[in-house]
This record gives sequence, structure tokens and C-alpha cells, in this order.
Amino acid sequence: MASNKEFEGPASSEEYVEDYNELIHVRREKLDELRNSGVEPFGRKFNAANYSEQIVNNFEEYEGKYVSVAGRIMAKRGHGKASFANLQDAEGYIQIYARLNDMGEENYEIFKSLDMGDIVGVEGTVFKTKKGEVTVAIEKLTILAKSLRPLPEKWHGLKDVDLRYRQRYMDLVVNPEVRQTFILRSKVIQFIRNFLVEKDFLEVETPMMHPIPGGAAARPFITYHNTLDMDLYLRIAPELYLKRLIVGGFEKVFEINRNFRNEGISTKHNPEFTMLELYQAYADYDDMMKLTEELVTLAAEQVLGEAQLCFQGTEISFNTPWEKIPMLEAVKRFSGLDFNILKSDNEVRNAAKELGLEVDDNDTWGMVLDKVFEEKVEPNLIQPTFIVDYPIEISPLAKKKEEEPGLTYRFELFINGWEMANAFSELNDPIDQKERFLSQLKKRDAGDDEAHMMDEDYINALEYGMPPAGGLGIGIDRLIMLFTNSASIRDVILFPLMRPKD
Repeated sequence: MASNKEFEGPASSEEYVEDYNELIHVRREKLDELRNSGVEPFGRKFNAANYSEQIVNNFEEYEGKYVSVAGRIMAKRGHGKASFANLQDAEGYIQIYARLNDMGEENYEIFKSLDMGDIVGVEGTVFKTKKGEVTVAIEKLTILAKSLRPLPEKWHGLKDVDLRYRQRYMDLVVNPEVRQTFILRSKVIQFIRNFLVEKDFLEVETPMMHPIPGGAAARPFITYHNTLDMDLYLRIAPELYLKRLIVGGFEKVFEINRNFRNEGISTKHNPEFTMLELYQAYADYDDMMKLTEELVTLAAEQVLGEAQLCFQGTEISFNTPWEKIPMLEAVKRFSGLDFNILKSDNEVRNAAKELGLEVDDNDTWGMVLDKVFEEKVEPNLIQPTFIVDYPIEISPLAKKKEEEPGLTYRFELFINGWEMANAFSELNDPIDQKERFLSQLKKRDAGDDEAHMMDEDYINALEYGMPPAGGLGIGIDRLIMLFTNSASIRDVILFPLMRPKD
């Protein structure tokens, strides 16, 4: 067999490349030798009837029994006529023991030639070593996949953050805690789905390619359909399609959806992200507030075991009720500006400039209010907090407040200074909605490429009559960030968008 040389670590980048290539060459030689000896290095189906943690945690039940496990070789030690290795499967690790007298010389030599990262199937008897380690004594070994590249963990661990995101497959192999993040993500999404189904919401699917982008203020990605000879836009939000379903007679609908927005990348933003959106007929934003509290709190209790967590050193409690603050009051509390007194566009622009904020000459009262809120208020909203009653200029799909002209029945949920959810009492007046869209078009004409477009078919749908409704959107990725104590959104998206290296 070819050398089983282990890498000690590079002294320079040039030596690193040379040694790495040498290790790949050695593994290719082993591949050829296996095939020449009649052993297929990329095997077929293997009946792995048992898992590592299942055996380790129930040793008394498995002691002396014949088991079969499959996984990746992560460590090897020993020499002569007996050797040990650590096998990693979907549940964890288990030690395997190879002995010449049990396996025969040919099979034992194959075991000795195994490299870190090779995937094997093992059949044998469970016992415990003198050191108390639960172990499988190999009676039969099957090579299932020869690893032709050395694992990163072999010499320096996969610590390079950029490389971890680019090669998530390796990140999952050598950093088991990363796998737990995505297992938890799956559990959260499954909980949300079950929670809503139990409340009689119907899960639906809406288009991901839109002739007119709508439902959010965002710059869309544009694509082109050859047969139809038309531009299409990747979905920025499913809102307008879900509300069409409310028009059609469904009273409770939801979609766990992928959205695409052609905007900046940060620790909180990825161009492709996951949202929950739901709509309930005959409800309003107060109902959505109660639903949000219940959903998030129960999700934490279900997945984390308690309604509180520590995020990057900050304790966050989901115990209800959560604080509810009108937007005007929050801005006054944290910035000192009273927008109930500052009534004109010019007044609020000057006041914001005195705070050091950048405002445009065309910014209206509501737009300036939003900028002051974003800069002066959001960072202070650490515990779950509902900010309610947003200005109409930045809420083109929300119903107007009857008692406070200029504001809408809208809330956003903030946790850790992040926007986590957005909800409205939905605007169902087609005349008002069309006027709002026309106002948005003026913004587009003035250069705002995130302003809404006119969706005539949506207006047409509203003209048939949409019942009053509450709507809610929750950012799944940010919720998972909180639940897993992840500082970057890329840590909770399996394959985040990356700039090509070349």
C-alpha cells in the first residue's frame, strides 16, 4: 500500500500547496491500489442499522450485540496488530476497533490504509474498553467512498470564515456545532408550520417570478423569459399574491417563502432570504401582534427549552406581554424630537440635520421620521418591542388610522435592535390603494428604485372586494440567528451568496 504519511503543518504558503498536492497524490495512489486489489473504493448501498449516539447512550442494551454503522473516519491511532479509529455519523462519534486476528490480514491492511475523511461501513460487536470507551470491534469493513482530499481539520481546522461559507460541506464535516445550527433551523421552521396549521391556516405556494414586483420597498433582480419575450422579476415578497387569495375566499393563508432583493450584503442581510408571511381575513394588526407573541415565545420554548436566551452576551427574554410603543413616542424618547410639534416637512428636515442625520430636500415628514427612528431608536430596542403606528408615506399597503390621519395601522417587532417582523391592518380600499401606488410611482420617477410599481391586476382584485385582514411577515433567518447565537446571517444560511474568487 502507498504511504499513510500524516501532514504535520506547513511552514510557508508555498510548502502548504506542495504538501497538500502531495497528500492528494498519495490518496490517488491508494485509490488505484484498492481497485487493483479488487476493492471498489466507491461502494453501493450499505445497511447502517444503528447510529453512534444510539449505541453509546444505551450501552447496556447493545453490549455484546452485533451492529452496523456507517460514517466518516475522523481520527486513527494505533499500530501493529490492532488499531482504533473515530467514526462520525449523523448523530455523533463512536470508536471502532480493528484487530488483525479478527479481520484477517487483507482486510486489516485495508483498514490501515484508510485516510481521514474516508467513508466506511462497519459491522461488528459492541464492547467497552478499559478506559470506558464504547467501541465497535470490526468484523467486516466496507469502503463506501474514498476521500481524495485531506480534511481541513487535519492541519489547521476550518477556521477561515470565508472558506467555511464557500465550502459548507466541509464546514459541516469538521465543525459539528454548525450541523446543530441547521438542525435547529429545521426544527424552528417545522414548529412554525405545525403551529399555523393547528390554527387552521392553509399553506400555499405563490409565484417566485413576477411580472410586476410588489409587496415591499426593495430593488428586485430582473430576469428574462425567452418564450414569452418579457422581463420578469424575482420575488421580493409574496404579499400581493397572498392577498389575492384572501379576495378569492381563503380566510387564513401562509407561505414560508424565499425572497430575493438586489441590495446590500451585511451581517443581517443576504440577497436571498427566508420569510414567513401570513394573512387572516376579518383580523387586524392587534390580532397579528398577539399571534406574533405566541408564535415566537412558543418556538423558543419548544426549540430552546425556555423563553429566554443569551445572544452575544446579552440576555433576551420572550416572556409576554412585550412592550408596545407608538413610533412617535419612541422617537421622542430616544432622540428628543417631538414630531407631534414639528409638523412641516421643512421643520423635521432641519431638526434631523441638527442631529447629524443626512436627509434629502424631497424627504417628507414621514420619511424623516423613519430615518430618525432608524438611527436613534432601533439600536435601543433590545428586548422584544412592538413599534406601532407608522407614517403613511412609508406604509403604502397598510390601512390608515381613522383617529390619526397620516399614520397607519402597522407595527414592526424589534429584538436586539433588529427588525424581526412587520405587520399591517391590510389596506382593502381599492381607490385608496391606487392612489398610494400612484404616489409610489412619483417616487420612482424621482429616482427611488425601491418604490412600489403599479399593479393594476391587484387593484382589480381589490375592486371585487377583500375583507378586512391582518397580515404578518417574520424574518426566519434573523430569528434563527437569535436562537443559535449566530452573529452573521451567513451562519444560518447553508449556502450564502459569495463573490466568486476568480
